Amino acid sequence: MIFTVAIDGPAAAGKGTISRAVAQRFGFRHLDTGLLYRAVGVLGGDPAEAARRLTPEDLERGDLRTLEAGQAASRVAALPDVRAALLDFQRRFARGEGGAVLDGRDIGTVICPEAEVKLYVTASPEVRAHRRWLEVGGDEAKVLAEVKERDARDMGRADAPLKAAEDAAVIDTSSMGIDEAVEAACVLVAERLHAR
Repeated sequence: MIFTVAIDGPAAAGKGTISRAVAQRFGFRHLDTGLLYRAVGVLGGDPAEAARRLTPEDLERGDLRTLEAGQAASRVAALPDVRAALLDFQRRFARGEGGAVLDGRDIGTVICPEAEVKLYVTASPEVRAHRRWLEVGGDEAKVLAEVKERDARDMGRADAPLKAAEDAAVIDTSSMGIDEAVEAACVLVAERLHAR
């Protein structure tokens, strides 16, 4: 069975947590596409060349969840050559047998516009910054400024900007707990699966 769940949204909205839970619940494979861009950003050098040479081992690095890696990912993700180098990998993963969940910023709009389920997971910048601050520490006001800066860059880039697909279901996690957000996503996935 080929069945793709595309989950998009800004940083710290909960899409990664939701994506992993959906994949586990339905027995689908999971790809955090942000890790691809984080790895390219952290590897340094020519970003397009780093994207072409990316290995599964590169996605296991311990430094991919830092704020610095997130900022680097946002910068290299704006480069058309990097996006093109990673496009085929993501599409093959998404349309492989057995079902797949991909989370990122342009899955439903660019990578998998044919996805059977498209979700856009969001939350207010303040809520997302607080979540990120709990994760990484530091100055919470600075984290909020970085979240807003990243949003502007991700939403304003010319190539594949962050936005909800027209047919995406929006899940605003601003006032939701993890279990509630996961359940909302799983209900939508289950409805589409049963309709097939």
